[in-house]
Amino acid sequence: MTRFIDDETLAGRLAQGTGEILKGVRNVGLLRGGDLGAAGDAIAQDWIARSLALHRPEDAVLSEEATDDLTRLGQDRVWIIDPLDGTREYAGVRQDWAVHIALAVQGRVTVAAVGMPDLGQVFTSAESRAVAGAPTNRFVISRNSTPEVAPHVAEALGAELTTMGSCGAKAISVLLGDNDAYIHAGGQYEWDNAAPVGVCQAAGLHCSRLDGSPLIYNNEDTYLPDLLICRSDIADDILAAAAEFSAQHGSYTTV
Repeated sequence: MTRFIDDETLAGRLAQGTGEILKGVRNVGLLRGGDLGAAGDAIAQDWIARSLALHRPEDAVLSEEATDDLTRLGQDRVWIIDPLDGTREYAGVRQDWAVHIALAVQGRVTVAAVGMPDLGQVFTSAESRAVAGAPTNRFVISRNSTPEVAPHVAEALGAELTTMGSCGAKAISVLLGDNDAYIHAGGQYEWDNAAPVGVCQAAGLHCSRLDGSPLIYNNEDTYLPDLLICRSDIADDILAAAAEFSAQHGSYTTV
């Protein structure tokens, strides 16, 4: 018999173990670039899938690296995972990549872990606490594309914009107090932000869509077009500025 592991412990160990596997694949130096990223994705996905099949055989799984089984829509418990968030950063030997493990129960994330392997840390919904430091007046956005709404919001609040790779890395930068907010528009999928949202929400940060509506998971269409993670004391101001931009342009991005 396999010893029972509670959900929080399981999520944390999955994030930690996946990070160690991915670092091992990269550090031996046999693969580079796209080949390294593809190998990391595949190996990490296989290990997580096998672990969940053993420890949570009755639960559904939604993963970026696996075929979507829509029978998950009829199940209350769904693990939402991204084995390697920030493949480009991982293959480029940057630190801003992450491992995302989340459990959604009836559409809401209840347990989550974000592994930051190159920092040697795993942030979990059970243990994470937001750093209550002085505001940085800095908002983080995607390194790969600037959401049209972000400069408008930053100007309205007198903040500057900075960029990072992985969604997990950006969310954790808000958790650690390095940035005041993470603003995204232009498209993500549930596996991109379920774990970061779960960790940050549990730590007391504001997490929502850019119109202020709650984030609901395990949908048939897994596309999530926008996201806000920020200090709770500036959430209303950011949402108001985003609404003003949307009213002017008809969306959060003019592209």
